[in-house]
Amino acid sequence: MSILRAESVTKLFGRKTAEAQRKLKAGADLEEIRALGVTPAVVDASFEVEQGEIFVVMGLSGSGKSTLIRTLNGLLEVTSGTVEIDGQDVAKLPPKALRALRQNKVSMVFQHFALFPHRTVLANAAYGLEVRGVAKEERENKAREFLSLVGLEGWEDKVPGQLSGGMQQRVGLARALAAGTDIILMDEAFSALDPLIRREVQDLLLELQRRLNRTIVFITHDLNEAMRIGDRIAVMRDGRIVQIGTAEEILTDPANDYVAQFVADVDRTRVLTAASVMEKPLVTVPAGTGPRTALRTMREHQTSAAFVVDRDRRLLGKVTAAVVADAVNDGVQSLDGLIDPEGPEPVTPDTPVADLFARSAESDLPVPVAEEDGPLLGVIPRVTLLAALGAINAHVGELLEDPSAVDAPPLELTKEGSAVDD
Repeated sequence: MSILRAESVTKLFGRKTAEAQRKLKAGADLEEIRALGVTPAVVDASFEVEQGEIFVVMGLSGSGKSTLIRTLNGLLEVTSGTVEIDGQDVAKLPPKALRALRQNKVSMVFQHFALFPHRTVLANAAYGLEVRGVAKEERENKAREFLSLVGLEGWEDKVPGQLSGGMQQRVGLARALAAGTDIILMDEAFSALDPLIRREVQDLLLELQRRLNRTIVFITHDLNEAMRIGDRIAVMRDGRIVQIGTAEEILTDPANDYVAQFVADVDRTRVLTAASVMEKPLVTVPAGTGPRTALRTMREHQTSAAFVVDRDRRLLGKVTAAVVADAVNDGVQSLDGLIDPEGPEPVTPDTPVADLFARSAESDLPVPVAEEDGPLLGVIPRVTLLAALGAINAHVGELLEDPSAVDAPPLELTKEGSAVDD
């Protein structure tokens, strides 16, 4: 169920926005709009965010992503279109109701921390609750709880100037979480951090999300960050959303050459998962069958080993053709005692492909895929693992090399300090 919905959101800056809007509806390109002295920051953006989802909006500087996030909580009024939170049209809310929405339903974490330098860490973390009129003891207890969750227990009496950048951002995160809002907006929240600290805070966010299941809209210009933390990703260019999908969907099926250029240098093995490359397990032997049936199955599929599964298709281990053939010659009627329980350990469907290569190289069987204590869902033969990566690289290469597919110049960073999107 969607908790946040944006429909055809357009945000224009300038004096002739009405004329620019008419031209946009008539099909004018963005250069015509800019010629009017109007900046098209966001153009016809539509998306929905589900409860408990991390929805990432990604784009280069100047793409409109920070402008877009500020329309979601009414900090910027949309030129046209609607933003709904729990079915409420943000643009139609009177000032008092809009303030209540920001206090109770939507909190924000900023790029440059936005902490009060004269307040303690505890007072900063409790600020959202203070604004809502929560009693001092209650708000401080709640703030202490979330400061502990973000790893800042014992720092409550310090002031922001005594903290590192990563620690200050943790305070900002604790403040947003302590406010107890359903939605958290994060605008380039980690981009000011050093790479190692940035990854630590990303890990922290993912861990907290597993525990708390908040709805997060996360703005970033970093593709690797987007693909690491996002359940779904919206790619923006020149104010428009050009593709929405999971990391795997964007990586394996980019909508156009612009998106393909973004993903061209991504380490696909860190994004693709076992579920995306696994095949149906064709060579399995039920535990209740005899050695003759097992041997026939392996010979039919020209394999020297096979997985053994129980009635619920849970993996019990493996048998080899050599062991089973000896059992047949000895007149053995059951697989009992022939099953090797030390066969390949199954991986979960969300295991990154990067973690599969060593397993694949060490085993004479495909890598099995299963949820914990669940049925065998699929297998990944070595050749399939390599072929899948080759197919993806070829697809992206076609998009980048085919002249007929090119509809945009190479990606270029805009000037820092853009009036539209920093």
